[in-house]
Amino acid sequence: MKNRKLRINGHSHLLPYPEEIPQFMKEKEIFWVDDERKHMLQKGWKRPVTDSSFFLDEKLKWMERNKLDHAVVLNLSQLYGNGLRLEEMKKALRFQNDFNAKIQKNHPSKFTCGFVVHPGFIYGALDEIKRCVEELELKVLCLPTHFMDSIGQWRCVFDKENDRIFELADQYKLAIEIHPYDGDKMIKLENTNWRFHLIWMLAQCGDAYHFYTLNGMQERFKNIRTCFAHGGQLAQMNLGRRIQGFDGRPDLFEGKYHPRKAVGHKNIFFDTLVHDTDSLKLMLQRQGTKQVLMGLDDPYPLGEMESDKQSSYPGKILDLAIEKNIITEVEKGQIWEENVLQWLFGDDEKAKQDLVNKILS
Repeated sequence: MKNRKLRINGHSHLLPYPEEIPQFMKEKEIFWVDDERKHMLQKGWKRPVTDSSFFLDEKLKWMERNKLDHAVVLNLSQLYGNGLRLEEMKKALRFQNDFNAKIQKNHPSKFTCGFVVHPGFIYGALDEIKRCVEELELKVLCLPTHFMDSIGQWRCVFDKENDRIFELADQYKLAIEIHPYDGDKMIKLENTNWRFHLIWMLAQCGDAYHFYTLNGMQERFKNIRTCFAHGGQLAQMNLGRRIQGFDGRPDLFEGKYHPRKAVGHKNIFFDTLVHDTDSLKLMLQRQGTKQVLMGLDDPYPLGEMESDKQSSYPGKILDLAIEKNIITEVEKGQIWEENVLQWLFGDDEKAKQDLVNKILS
């Protein structure tokens, strides 16, 4: 019998081991990991592997050590495929999706995995969604906040031209994860002091949420449940400005949905990765406790990881929220378990129970 709340992490990442990455990805400098497992690399880009739990066996040990029952593994941000030639992009994303499918199939009690498509090539994206859902049994669609279209223009993923993606996602009743990346390619500023991760990623999330709600995606596609990474942090504090802009310049928003209508919507979720309890409190007050789910963003250094300098550990922000009377123990349990399951499966109680049974097995 289940006599405790499950601890399900709704925002996790996993690197393939170097030998699992196809040779063409290194030859084309698309993405690879060095043999020593010390760095992940792309053409003109290099980032240290900051924790051994980037890799599967070490991830499983890390989860056990931190009493994490299950994790939703998203795609790697480096594999959104922006700027790649069409065939290279298709092969790279297919590798990512096949890798995640293998992880889910081999470890169903530990991982639910997402898949990624490139919105700039709509017919290929639709075909890949069908393949991932029907053949690979993946149910979490990972999309970037922004993407580069076929003529090199940066676009928001919720542009009207992409409605066919969301129509198909709605048909399959998918969970959707929206995650920022590539800000340094979009914005003409020097990439220094991690500004694109610390500042501009939050702006990208806010911009995507802006258009998701203006376009009424939550009303037009009622079967999808969308989670914005990193708490959609700017989306929370910027709500008043968006409302005033909408009301003050109605000529700019003809045919759009009012920002207020999306606040606290049952099919819009945000993860907890906002780094401080004041930000968490604002999000909970604005959106409601039921719309917030646990997200650790492990094993990245901006995730909620073990850190002596920060006296941090996975789950700390919710423990602090309890201490400050921001949430109750019941709400804490919901954020860890029920809210993640609701995002993944909506009102499909059988699917929820099936996953719980797999975890407990």
